[in-house]
Amino acid sequence: MLVLFNKPFGVLSQFTSDGGHPTLASYIDVPNVYAAGRLDRDSEGLLLLTDDGALQAKIAHPKFKKPKTYLAQVEGSPNTAALTALQNGVTLKDGPTRPAKARIVPEPDWLWPRDPPIRVRKAIPDTWIELTITEGRNRQVRRMTAHVGHPTLRLIRASVGEWSVDGLASGTWRSV
Repeated sequence: MLVLFNKPFGVLSQFTSDGGHPTLASYIDVPNVYAAGRLDRDSEGLLLLTDDGALQAKIAHPKFKKPKTYLAQVEGSPNTAALTALQNGVTLKDGPTRPAKARIVPEPDWLWPRDPPIRVRKAIPDTWIELTITEGRNRQVRRMTAHVGHPTLRLIRASVGEWSVDGLASGTWRSV
């Protein structure tokens, strides 16, 4: 079984609470499924859950290089050099990242409101970037965009491999 869940902002990617934060148990009532990979509490979007250990490994383990596409609302307006750096891979404290696909995109028209909303600075514009990576390091997209001078304000995972968040409202799930 594979469950596609559109994880809201502030929800932990686990079924047990670590003290006060909502968990997957607040949304998903399917027994014996576990997250295939993680999505930080302050990130939103597609989280895959399965009861199949082999499938979980194929989704989450870096050796399978499953592409993960994110929409990142970043501070400022990235120039060609910043996008090229993301595309070539950047060197973070834990080593170089693999090359990524990166491009500026318009704000998605299907986007749900975030609660709470991001901070807005009138003097500093924000831009949406679509970023596809084949790794899954801790807070990798946020660290990559910060490295090129554009901190992430909002991060949404749009797809993992062939599965996407399309048609899933925030906080809802479906089995595929």
